[in-house]
Amino acid sequence: MPGSSASQRDVERVASALADRLPSLHRALDRLVARDYAHPKPPEGQLNLLRYVAEHEGATVREAAGALLMKPNNLSALVSQLTGQGLLERRQDGADKRVARLHLRPLARRRLAEVRALQVSHLTEGLLSLTEGELDALGSALGSLVSLTHRLHSAAH
Repeated sequence: MPGSSASQRDVERVASALADRLPSLHRALDRLVARDYAHPKPPEGQLNLLRYVAEHEGATVREAAGALLMKPNNLSALVSQLTGQGLLERRQDGADKRVARLHLRPLARRRLAEVRALQVSHLTEGLLSLTEGELDALGSALGSLVSLTHRLHSAAH
């Protein structure tokens, strides 16, 4: 295995544990946020699109679809939903009138900030319950999780 001296069995054990734990962690966090959020919590696909546009203001539907690993027509439907809810805005490109650029509305910025604050609050509470060793181990693993995410995202394109 390139770049690793870990045995195949160790790698498979870690892969299996991640495959089991990451979705469970995500579901638990999602439920806690939904419970405490003052508004109906948007589906994860909508939140992902809003987060992407917040980081890439002026992106096109095609760019967002590629980054989020979605089909452009499915992403276009999300854009229509979010535009109808007053969270997202389509603006015509100055150079090419056939292209629409995506921009967050102020309400979307506030809602994203509220969701993010709840996520951080719940994760902070959970992390404070860990031992110092567990917290150090998670902190040390963050860089590896970022690298793994990038590799899997690239492979999924």
